[in-house]
Formats: sequence, structure tokens, C-alpha cells
Amino acid sequence: MVVETTKKLFTVEEYYRMAEVGILKPDDRVELIDGEIIEMSPIGDRHAGCVNRATHLFTSRLGNRVVVSIQNPLQLSKFTEPEPDVVVLKPQADYYASKKVWAEDALLVIEVADTTLSFDRRVKVPRYAAAGVPEVWIENLQDDTLLVFRDLAGTQYKTSLALRRGETIIPVALPDVIFSVEDLLG
Repeated sequence: MVVETTKKLFTVEEYYRMAEVGILKPDDRVELIDGEIIEMSPIGDRHAGCVNRATHLFTSRLGNRVVVSIQNPLQLSKFTEPEPDVVVLKPQADYYASKKVWAEDALLVIEVADTTLSFDRRVKVPRYAAAGVPEVWIENLQDDTLLVFRDLAGTQYKTSLALRRGETIIPVALPDVIFSVEDLLG
């Protein structure tokens, strides 16, 4: 006899309820992806430095033109709410204090990947595309490259680039700002 099993997929609402009642602790490093609670890897020194660097670069160069959100939730669907390393958001006077941040608020998502590169590319990037995030960058610390995904076509990115030191990138939503790969990777 074959017994079929089904997974219980959690909604974002249920996920938050688990935190409210103490099932998930404030210091748990988890994300909700496709209804499953995924444990996140610890953040290493270089990873943290790259997040700090990106935060400084975007806030100093763009000022009040954007909101730079660091390791905060970005709801993509009823069942998916990752916490990207950096999200460059459309400006909002209250800095999103009165509203949940959704994919349509994002101009650019940046993930910093040292041990999570495969997961970020294979799992997160397609979900960002399906939700309509216009551009995703992965700072690939293993290969010292910047991976760029842009030009949405339906639920996929048409363009995928791997940039190295010495090259530059202009965010699609911010065409007057140029970053060098060194700016981001340090």
C-alpha cells in the first residue's frame, strides 16, 4: 500500500502568527519560500561588509529618491516572503511604516551570496521574476562577480549577465547612476 503525503504550506499570515505565539523566535534566521520555512545561513564578515557597502552606496548616491531596505521582508505572494539583503524601493514618505512592502514597490533586489549562491539563483531569482521585480543582482562572493538579472518577459528575466571587476552596471530603474563591480564587492 502506498500512502501519499502532502505538505502543509504556510501562508505569510500564518508565518507571522507563528512568530506572534513564539513558535518562531525573534532571532530565528528564516524565510518563507513557497509556503515552506527555510533556515537561512549565518552571515559571514565579508557578506556583512558587502551589505554595509551597498547600503552606503545607494543611500549616499540616491538620497531621498529611494528607500533602501536592509534584510527586511519583501512579500512576493501569499506563500513567499524572503528577506533579501538589500531592496531598493520606490520612495515613500513614511518609509513603508504604514504599508507592507510588496514586489511592486521594489526597483532592485540585491542578494549577497557566499554559501547560498545556488539557492539564490535557482530558487529566489525565479520567484522575484514571477512577482515582477524588475531587476535582481547577486553579489557572487565565491567567484567575485556580480550576476545581473533584468528585462522581465512574463515571469522570467530575458537578460542574465556576469560582471567582473573593472566593469560597471547601471540599474534599469535608475539610469543616471553608475556602479562599478568594485563598488559593490569591495
